[in-house]
Amino acid sequence: MMDLHEASLQESSAQAEKSTTTENVSLPETAKEIKLSREEIVARLRELVNKPVEEVRDEIDLLKQNYYKLRKNEVEDARRKFEEETDGTSEFSPKADEWEDELKDLLNVFKEKKAKYLEQQEKIKEENLLRKKSILEEIKKITEDSDNINKHYNDFQQLQQAFKEITDIPASAVNELWKTYQLYVEHFYDLLKINKELRDYDFKKNLDLKLAICESAEALAKNEDIVAAFKSLQSLHDEWRAIGPVAKELREDLWNRFKAASTVINKAHQQHFESLKADEQKNEEAKIAICEEIEAIDMSALKSFSAWDEKTKDIIALQERWKNIGFASRKVNNALFERFRKTCDEFFKQKAEYFKRVKDEMSLNLEKKKALCEKAEALKDSTDWKNTTDQMIAIQKEWKTIGPVSKKYSDAIWNRFIAACDYFFEQKNKQTASLRQVEQENLLLKKAVIEKLESLDDAMAPADAIALVKTLMAEWNQIGHVPFKEKDKIYKSYKAALDKHFKRLNMNEAQNRLNSFTATVQQMASSDQAQNKLYRERERLMRSYEHIKAELQTYENNMGFLNISSKSGGGMLKEMERKIQKLKDEMQLIAQKIELIDENL
Repeated sequence: MMDLHEASLQESSAQAEKSTTTENVSLPETAKEIKLSREEIVARLRELVNKPVEEVRDEIDLLKQNYYKLRKNEVEDARRKFEEETDGTSEFSPKADEWEDELKDLLNVFKEKKAKYLEQQEKIKEENLLRKKSILEEIKKITEDSDNINKHYNDFQQLQQAFKEITDIPASAVNELWKTYQLYVEHFYDLLKINKELRDYDFKKNLDLKLAICESAEALAKNEDIVAAFKSLQSLHDEWRAIGPVAKELREDLWNRFKAASTVINKAHQQHFESLKADEQKNEEAKIAICEEIEAIDMSALKSFSAWDEKTKDIIALQERWKNIGFASRKVNNALFERFRKTCDEFFKQKAEYFKRVKDEMSLNLEKKKALCEKAEALKDSTDWKNTTDQMIAIQKEWKTIGPVSKKYSDAIWNRFIAACDYFFEQKNKQTASLRQVEQENLLLKKAVIEKLESLDDAMAPADAIALVKTLMAEWNQIGHVPFKEKDKIYKSYKAALDKHFKRLNMNEAQNRLNSFTATVQQMASSDQAQNKLYRERERLMRSYEHIKAELQTYENNMGFLNISSKSGGGMLKEMERKIQKLKDEMQLIAQKIELIDENL
């Protein structure tokens, strides 16, 4: 039989250990592998709410988390698909959750049931406390009857057993209760003499059991699953508490050995969660950086569809980065997501407003151009050549003042307008056949200019040669129409002769292009349907100008994102500046061409 005084000390030690051991709640095995749809989760909850609270509460919590995670992913996927299909021009409204009401009803039922269960558990703990206190009073009475202490041995053992079997009591009463119990038990054993052989036998048996526990605890250090090892350690502590004492001279060394093995596992467990905390901190910083990057976007600087589309690609890339970042700490993770979602929503809201505003302007421009088409179509059959020509020219000038329309309609509306204009001027030109003789004379004059260009002496001084070329160009521009079937051929010969001298004399490229275009404009101005051709060329140049302007805006916006502190950033900056200057030069040349056309209209 064991030494009951030692058992008292062991019991006290067990109570102390239990009060300081961290509670570790594990999920039921059925809840660890949840791979259910939202409908299946609701169906599973219907089954669980009728079961005992202590068996299902962890699984219900996990089901709830998985349900809202699935719902969140579904809404985000629907939002992304909606924005891709609508190009961000409409406001997204998620589809109603058909299972959420039933989910909430089931959770409320379980919440009420759980509250009753917890209330009942507290009541049981208070009752257990009263029972333990009653047992302590019985033990106290036994210790006070010192003359008959041996007679009370069996009664004392039964009271000890009854005291141990009562487990759940309020945590606030644990320490004081076991100190009182220890005091009474030690007093009892001080008065009692037990057979040493029986006591030594119990000590030996308890020693073997505790040595085995020490070996098991030491083996846990090799377990790579830190969480599982920690849970196993808690079970070993429970076993240790249930075993009686060992010989006094071995007691401290044995406990120190078990405590040392426990310290290794506890330290590893603590480091594991500190590592998780560090990862959460990194994730928090990464998510804050993404929020700040989106918030720094100057949406007022996005002035074109292409600029918005390019920035949209950046936003989508940041959203993908966000998905690949793990959780931040629980206290900030939800707030960070709300901040991230708010900034993204604001971007797409302003994008939709911009697209709507521009599309409304384009729709108004389309209506204006339709009205001009109707005016031109009403005039195209007129034979009042002078007045109708003036009206047609006025309509064409008004057309220039109207902004762009959607690409979907731009070609069709332009073709409709120019068809009416072309028809009128074609009919008018049929009345001018008497000009053909003049055109033949002009053809001879232009051939003479080409011959002079081709016969220009290569040995002539460059300055004189350039002056002569410009004189011949001016002479060419003063010559009127040539026969329609000859105009392309004669102009091709003229341009070939000019290009030869431009290249040889190294004349300014932009000025050469403008000079060459001057000849082209003169050719158009002296041809049939001159007004229509000039207007068509002007329309083409305006579209090119707007396209280059939008491209220039994109480059200038991107300049702000370059990091010039790095070697590669500086090189990219110089390349960007070169491209921007080239675009500006091209825009200036196009503007000069448009002015030249306007002078001839």
